[in-house]
Amino acid sequence: MRKLLAALFALLPVSAMANPACPVCTIAIGAGLDIARRLGVPDSVVGLWAGALLTLLGYWMLKWMDKKNWHFPGRDVVVICISVAMIGFVYLGTVKYNPVSICGMFVMDPVLFGTVCGALIFIGMGKLYQWMKNKNGGHAHFPFEKVVLPIVALLIASWLMVWCL
Repeated sequence: MRKLLAALFALLPVSAMANPACPVCTIAIGAGLDIARRLGVPDSVVGLWAGALLTLLGYWMLKWMDKKNWHFPGRDVVVICISVAMIGFVYLGTVKYNPVSICGMFVMDPVLFGTVCGALIFIGMGKLYQWMKNKNGGHAHFPFEKVVLPIVALLIASWLMVWCL
């Protein structure tokens, strides 16, 4: 009986503090990355989701640094760049660097290309969300808008990478 009551109380809505990178995004991106790899999705798409996940981890590090009151010039850019650069560790053991022609424009490894694109998309969607929220009087247009925007953008980019590359 206590377990049932605890489960019912867990379902009650409670207020939550706004966060630039919510745990729902992290779970969705992490699950998408794992599922894609298991299904044999192209490396560029897996890299896309990995780039978004690494960017999200950088945002969480910035949030933690804000709580510790650690500020220095260029902090945000440095932390995000270091966070996304962690994709380099993948090349130390699990992935071989294999440059290919990307859309006939330049030569780059598909995982690295996808990682850079994923990071830029995630950052861009965060800035788009803040702009849209400011235009709407400081309120989101619909619940979980800050989650939906990056996920939908990453899904569209994933489809484009499968179709174009």
